Amino acid sequence: MTGGPGAALAERVALVTGAAGAIGWGICRGLLGAGCRVAAADVSPEGLEGLAGELGGERVRTIGMDVADEASVASGFESAVAAWGRLDIVVVNAGIALAGPIVDMDLEAFRAVQRVNTDGALLTLRAAGRILRDRGRGGDIVLISTKNVFMPGAGFGAYSATKAAAHQLARIASQEFAAFGVRVNMVAPDAVFGEGAHKSGLWAAVGPSRMQARGLDEKGLEAYYRKRNLLQARVTAEDVANAVLFFVTRRTPTTGATLPVDGGLPEATPR
Repeated sequence: MTGGPGAALAERVALVTGAAGAIGWGICRGLLGAGCRVAAADVSPEGLEGLAGELGGERVRTIGMDVADEASVASGFESAVAAWGRLDIVVVNAGIALAGPIVDMDLEAFRAVQRVNTDGALLTLRAAGRILRDRGRGGDIVLISTKNVFMPGAGFGAYSATKAAAHQLARIASQEFAAFGVRVNMVAPDAVFGEGAHKSGLWAAVGPSRMQARGLDEKGLEAYYRKRNLLQARVTAEDVANAVLFFVTRRTPTTGATLPVDGGLPEATPR
């Protein structure tokens, strides 16, 4: 879809959380290709520096933001609006993972994941909703969910549960925000291992345990995930970005919907 919706998104301003990760990087690039100005937000200064070096220009601003910190989220949104005087699109993408069985799960480790994946989603949705409501011109919010909401896997309880909570918050936001013209939709990808030279932080955390459990190396694990879907497709950050672009270019009158980006996993398809 890159290049197609450029006229529709020209001069629009988008804020993307978790922008320095593989998926966030791809989303920022896709939005820029569609004509957006992008506020790229992340907690990693090094990651933002790399993003600015590769994607930077007059249409990119990098913003240090910890989505689990209320004051940091408020400051980040203020910076995005101050940069260009408006905000039209928010992509709720920041997330972290924790692998391990429930019987061994440390409560504080679970809570750390919850603070980013669930609390962070709430704080981001809340800030976006307030700004877009007060602006009075509508807008679009897209939550990057996961196929694990519908098809969770053993040993991945913390991530699956906290992302499911975030997904439900976005569904409720779609009902509440429609009154002021804001659409809220979800994109649910399967594993994205990286974007070009940029490895997924999530898969850096959980990949080794997945490889060990299946007796595979990194290439073998990627092949395993590709072969398990109906289309035998490798899911990329560009694919996720294209799903985001579908929603924010408003090709259909849609809110509260989930678009799977997984090559076809019948058990994960929301109905």
